[in-house]
Amino acid sequence: MPTASIVVPAYNASQTLPDTLRSLLCQTYRDFEIIVVDDGSTDETAQVAGQFEADPRLRILRQTNRGLAGARNSGIAAARGDYVGFCDADDLWVPHKLDVHIRHLNANRDVALSYSGSKLIDEAGAPIGIVQKPRRRGVTPAHVFKRNPIGNGSAVVARRVALADIAYRPHFETERDWVFDETFRQSEDIECWLRLMLTTDWQIEGVAQMLTEYRISSNGLSASIDQQLDAWERMVAKLTDLNPGFFDTYASAARAYQYRYLARRAISLNLARRGHDFAWQSLQMSRRPLIEEPIKTLTTLAAAEVLKRAGALRIRQAMKALTAIKRF
Repeated sequence: MPTASIVVPAYNASQTLPDTLRSLLCQTYRDFEIIVVDDGSTDETAQVAGQFEADPRLRILRQTNRGLAGARNSGIAAARGDYVGFCDADDLWVPHKLDVHIRHLNANRDVALSYSGSKLIDEAGAPIGIVQKPRRRGVTPAHVFKRNPIGNGSAVVARRVALADIAYRPHFETERDWVFDETFRQSEDIECWLRLMLTTDWQIEGVAQMLTEYRISSNGLSASIDQQLDAWERMVAKLTDLNPGFFDTYASAARAYQYRYLARRAISLNLARRGHDFAWQSLQMSRRPLIEEPIKTLTTLAAAEVLKRAGALRIRQAMKALTAIKRF
């Protein structure tokens, strides 16, 4: 049996999937399998994945569309490794990523999830000069709730036993357990990580290197601001009963951080009014982002003001202000 399994959810990913699979097959840690989950694609994803089937490390699962969470759950159910990594079909892993994470997990037996920082790339795969450089140690449930240090789903390698500890099966599910909640089409990552930390003794911890290349797509889920907000609020409503005191303490600050993030997304999409509203609503909800991350918060407010006052003619200035600190 392979030591590690890498789950690749793929939906209409024929353009980016080859680069993703090549990056995974080039891992320096060799004892792994790749499970491509074709999630009901209507393009050439199945044929593209099939071009790699000659490699015995790669398997392809095909299913009707169940969303990103459902594709990951199917991959987890099929995984044979003690470690399970996730890489979306438009993202990339650097060659030594799996090796670093397995070494990290082997050295820290109380850590369930090992994650890395990420470089952001555009739709063509070119770096855009922005990185996700998250908190790595001493991560608490409050950190996950407020800022989700993991950053993106392609940054994670997890212990399969830890995923099993939070797995459940809805009464209508007949095929396999759920680790990720398939009723979510966004915020499924943070819902899963926060549920892990609120219901188990497992820890999460990052490594220092930038080992993931995370693609930003204007047509992706990250562009759907209203849906993101709705999903985040539904995640809060779902998990509150697990620990009402925790949510009473941290919900206002976490919501302020979420609104600040949505402000930055709106600004990057040239949505001047939305960006301005989200930025100032964030400040009204809690001053914690201003106290804890003053540069990033003030930069967001300044960019929102520039874009609102000057409109599309000054978008370049607003975007320069946003990228000045080289991270989202």
